[in-house]
Amino acid sequence: MPSGPSIAVVIPCYDEAATIAQVVADFRAALPGARIVVCDNNSRDATAEIARAAGAEMRREPMQGKGNAVRRMLADIDADVFLLVDGDATYDAASAPVLVARLLEERLDMVVGVREATDAAAYRAGHAWGNKGLSGAVSLLFGTPVTDMLSGYRAMSRRFAKSFPTLATGFEIETELTVHALVLRMPTGEVRTPYGARPVDSPSKLNTWRDGFRIGRMILRLLKDERPLLFFSAVFAVLAALSLALAAPVVAHFLATGLVPRLPTAVLAMGVMLLGFMALAAGFVLDNVTRGRRELRRLAYLAIPGPGARG
Repeated sequence: MPSGPSIAVVIPCYDEAATIAQVVADFRAALPGARIVVCDNNSRDATAEIARAAGAEMRREPMQGKGNAVRRMLADIDADVFLLVDGDATYDAASAPVLVARLLEERLDMVVGVREATDAAAYRAGHAWGNKGLSGAVSLLFGTPVTDMLSGYRAMSRRFAKSFPTLATGFEIETELTVHALVLRMPTGEVRTPYGARPVDSPSKLNTWRDGFRIGRMILRLLKDERPLLFFSAVFAVLAALSLALAAPVVAHFLATGLVPRLPTAVLAMGVMLLGFMALAAGFVLDNVTRGRRELRRLAYLAIPGPGARG
């Protein structure tokens, strides 16, 4: 692996006192020349003190949520390569040089650590199926295969990190990272990495239903923002189908008798169809706006040196 580029291991943490010292030590051993930066996100335990004692650089983000902590670190820290990892000791530190080497050698902008469970308790069934479903949805909507959209283990280039307009506040941050790369058609890759179970004294903060709902909502919002024509075309299709269903008996009665006895239903059907066409028109307008915004984001991304440009 080239020795020139600077590497920052960024670790967002909330109540990880049981594992953070091990994580800091493992990643320092795996990447001896890297900066190890921990962002404490209002931990109620001794996470910050333990991380500092282990030799990590400390940051603090008072706004609660993993997305807020990641935003703070990507904004404040400068490096050629950012390695994002959770502080719960579930990700394999020995895979870090592989992720970084793949990023630099192939000049990619993001390499995702695709999780392979080494313990039955590492990956709960609900989380596994939810991840597959959400990854499949994003792959379908954005046209690029995604294996593990919710992985928190990623190597990112400087131009990816500094052009990333972080909006997420919580665990939906991984979805936003993935979609950012897909929308701008950045070169990305995947590396399979072992994934272990959390220690018994380190409970997970992820709630399957609550965070799954938030991630699904984030996908819909990103679809509306990044693929507005597709989103509003779907809205048009639903409204048009509803309008035709309402109008069908009215039209059938009119053809049979020449009368329109259910005038309110006819007016409602017409109103719903008009709403559908308004949604479709909004989709065409917003699609042009989004194209221009995407071009500006692409120019901002290209203004930053890519991986290996200075190495």
